[in-house]
Amino acid sequence: RQQIINFIKSYPYDEVVFIVLQIGQVIAAPIPGEVSGFIGGYLYGPLWGTIYSTIGLTVGSWLAFMLARFFGEPLLEKVVKKDVFEKFDHFMEHRGLLVSFLLFLIPGFPKDYLCYIMGVSRIPVLTFIIISTVGRFFGTMMLSISGNIAAKEQYLLLVIVAIVAVVVSLLAWRYHDKILAVLKNNSAK
Repeated sequence: RQQIINFIKSYPYDEVVFIVLQIGQVIAAPIPGEVSGFIGGYLYGPLWGTIYSTIGLTVGSWLAFMLARFFGEPLLEKVVKKDVFEKFDHFMEHRGLLVSFLLFLIPGFPKDYLCYIMGVSRIPVLTFIIISTVGRFFGTMMLSISGNIAAKEQYLLLVIVAIVAVVVSLLAWRYHDKILAVLKNNSAK
């Protein structure tokens, strides 16, 4: 964490560097999104950390979506594992918008993959941008708040927030197949 913070702060326009880092995090995942979102709050506070992260995540999501839209399934096969793509193919055909939005809300869900998958769907670009931005917003805000708490060295509060986030993430991860099955059954109706 400290190396990334030092790297970002070493530039005169560190906010731009952070936004570019967030963009790259979506496209190529050099660092996990949870870490970069936390760093945004640590460096810039809950408000600006959320704003800068949201700008970077939105642009990065749009670029991943457009890359998949332009290059199609050959790129998708290189970026996303086949079994992951097959799980979401059904949703994109039937209830892509609602399910996609719900998947963006789930903490710890691989949202970057979802951007590529949605790029080969028929979802309009503006609709995708709205879904991905609004869907990511709550998690982005929570990461920024957590980073700000850590910067202020309010460790008890940080531990409480971290425990809640870990429990929710573990439950979402543990039951993601069941959540997808429920969504799939609902989309078939």
